[in-house]
Amino acid sequence: MSEGTREKLLDGALRTVVEQGIGKTSARTIAAAAGVNQALVFYHFGSVDELLAAACRFGAEQRVSRYRERFASVRTLAELLELGRELHAQERAGGHVAVLAQLLAGAQTHPRLAPATAAGLALWIEEIERVLARVLEGSPVAEFTDAGGLARALASAFVGLELYEGVDPRGAAGALDALEQLAGLAEVLEDLGPVAQRAVRAKLRRGAAKRGER
Repeated sequence: MSEGTREKLLDGALRTVVEQGIGKTSARTIAAAAGVNQALVFYHFGSVDELLAAACRFGAEQRVSRYRERFASVRTLAELLELGRELHAQERAGGHVAVLAQLLAGAQTHPRLAPATAAGLALWIEEIERVLARVLEGSPVAEFTDAGGLARALASAFVGLELYEGVDPRGAAGALDALEQLAGLAEVLEDLGPVAQRAVRAKLRRGAAKRGER
């Protein structure tokens, strides 16, 4: 019963953020969405901020687990971006983009939300990093690529695109197309013969050395 009440409150918190915005999210509105007494917010979580933080982690864990097998099946950068497009559409349609936007905005004034929002994003980043390490293995660019940093860059790009799409859908679509072009370029490099790949690696090493001298 207690665990069921907690989940109702977590779901209610997420629905309230989507439907009313974080500014109107309170113990009363969350309890109404969950169909429970608002005193249970404080009994189970101590405060509304703590409930929102827990809801952020809860929601991210649910969604990432739903796509974990799909991430595990990705074998190329093109497949990763194709999955990214699908996630982008489904997350927006399910209202999860609205939740993320509200949590990112709320974290600016509610310090407890910042680590929880970051932890939720980290779940996605971990999946992306595993995919990148796998698909880039053996590529001419693998030794010059920080999979963790690139995973964070991609996650940040998709967060930005999800929010940007609300004001410029065509621009967001163009940005996704540009990412696919980069994936195509990476696959061309992988298809080069051994001699050409060695030349590419040598060029990349020289570029890295020059950047290190700056």
